[in-house]
Amino acid sequence: MKLVSWNVNGLRACMGKDFMEMLGQENPDAVCLQETKMQREQGNFQFPGYREYWNSGQRKGYSGTAVFTKIEPLSVSYGIGVEAFDQEGRLIAAEYQDFILVTIYTPNAQRELERLGFRMEFEDVLRGYLAKLREKKPVVVCGDLNVAHRPIDLKNDKSNIGNAGYTYEERGKFCQLLGSGFVDTFRYFYPEKEAYSWWSYRANARANNVGWRIDYFLADERLKDALTDAAILDQYTGSDHCPVCLTLKEGGTL
Repeated sequence: MKLVSWNVNGLRACMGKDFMEMLGQENPDAVCLQETKMQREQGNFQFPGYREYWNSGQRKGYSGTAVFTKIEPLSVSYGIGVEAFDQEGRLIAAEYQDFILVTIYTPNAQRELERLGFRMEFEDVLRGYLAKLREKKPVVVCGDLNVAHRPIDLKNDKSNIGNAGYTYEERGKFCQLLGSGFVDTFRYFYPEKEAYSWWSYRANARANNVGWRIDYFLADERLKDALTDAAILDQYTGSDHCPVCLTLKEGGTL
């Protein structure tokens, strides 16, 4: 099973770039989107072969997640049960036979860390939510988690210490999430590879590969034997993020 996750930074804009090229070239069984920035009725595009599940933010043009999947989920749920977070459309959980796929758009702490407290509360609620899901089945988490975990995960680590996405608080919460039973799949396969999934639009950051790895697939530790590869698909340029990918063993039970 091939899974792709992409913060598209506005799906309507990305559709005018290389979203459909990515879908055709990669042919994922499921693609999870973050920052869709739209309600479904605002787009007349179609995704043949895919069932669509949307969790749009109440505020138009902001946040939002979606899951497009070839395999019909056994169930789909939206949000984590806290209105302050759920009104921003930040999470969808799709249950399959062998695992639950959760796509997340984690709040950005923003400049001057003005939303760090909101972000920290989200992290704590999220861990509790995922723990409950794990009582039912193994879980795969994907999305823009808005944190670079280790110095290898961003180009200029020293100058970014304390900035949004690289505070000790955010990195600590990420460590707690991993410690609750998850594996960072890209690091599982490529422990020392320098690769990024987001680049600022400023100062030719992408052309110079001055980036951050803040988009992830985290797999339940119980799924380790089912993992076959993880990848960062930086050839697609339709957003300031690029897609990330996880493949699991084909067919039957994992």
